[in-house]
Amino acid sequence: MEKKNGALATMKDVAKAAGVSTATVSRALMNPDKVSARTRQKVENSVLEVGYYPHSLAKNLRRNDARTILVIVPNISDPFFTDVIRGIEETAAEHGYLVLIGDCQHQQQQEHAFINFLITKRIDGMVLLGSNIPFDVSKEEQKNLPPIVMANEFAPELELPTVHIDNLTAAFNATHYLQKLGHKHIACITGPETMPLCHYRLQGYIQALRRTGEEIREEYIIRGDFTHESGATLTETLLTLPAPPSAIFCHSDVMAMGAMWQAKKMGLKLPEDLSVVGFDNLNLAQYCEPALTTVKQPRYEIGHHAILLLLEQLQGRLVAKGSRLLETELIIRASTCSPKS
Repeated sequence: MEKKNGALATMKDVAKAAGVSTATVSRALMNPDKVSARTRQKVENSVLEVGYYPHSLAKNLRRNDARTILVIVPNISDPFFTDVIRGIEETAAEHGYLVLIGDCQHQQQQEHAFINFLITKRIDGMVLLGSNIPFDVSKEEQKNLPPIVMANEFAPELELPTVHIDNLTAAFNATHYLQKLGHKHIACITGPETMPLCHYRLQGYIQALRRTGEEIREEYIIRGDFTHESGATLTETLLTLPAPPSAIFCHSDVMAMGAMWQAKKMGLKLPEDLSVVGFDNLNLAQYCEPALTTVKQPRYEIGHHAILLLLEQLQGRLVAKGSRLLETELIIRASTCSPKS
């Protein structure tokens, strides 16, 4: 963390802001039970105000057994995370832990709140449902943080225990299924560039086309943002191409639902005029018209296994870093069929 002038904030800055001595600041951070609640609160507020993150002290802090786990969610409004969070909360509750949810969509506004939890030792561990730690911290400084598990995403550079699926293979299978139906013109609506899982899904789509020697058409690869609106807007773009696709593979069910809505709005009959495949198997997918063919992710199990991994670390066991892969399944429904001859 830095002060407004770019210099690193110091303990002296915290002391000045709180109106106490640096010794009191040190006691409040390292031995909070030795200062009054009022003084501790003043120091904690000043830590946030000046942006002080005492990495050098962190190794010496003895964490309280708060029985609390912080879950960082990329976007709480995305329905994909509902069952993941349910798996986390139910498993944590079985082991006597409370779960706090932090929405990371507006990262800058949330950064101080996350750091406050770390500094004041009010959490025992963290589960990341995205690929980013939501505050500035180097690889070396990660050692000073509470135990962290990554779920859903996979970012090997962070070297964290991770629970996720094989996105590349799942996307390959979904695309290959459309190929087996006879589709030669398959488009792909991807997710955000910043999400590693979207890179894997796109690679699976590309590998399926290359396996059969089909041309990779750049105009058929178009980037969305996991919203209904982007699925609809991008489908209109694809369907107005000189050579429109006969099938679309979407990186999420939400975008697939937007795609189907737009295609029907434009007068197409589904799946005869356009086949659509989604990804996630949200509960709503089976109630679309037509019901959506999609990749089933074990969303509840992702959350469940992430908490079990975190609990192993909290119990002092050595947990190996790297992947724990869970199985996916292609659920075939009425939104796909062979193309018109």
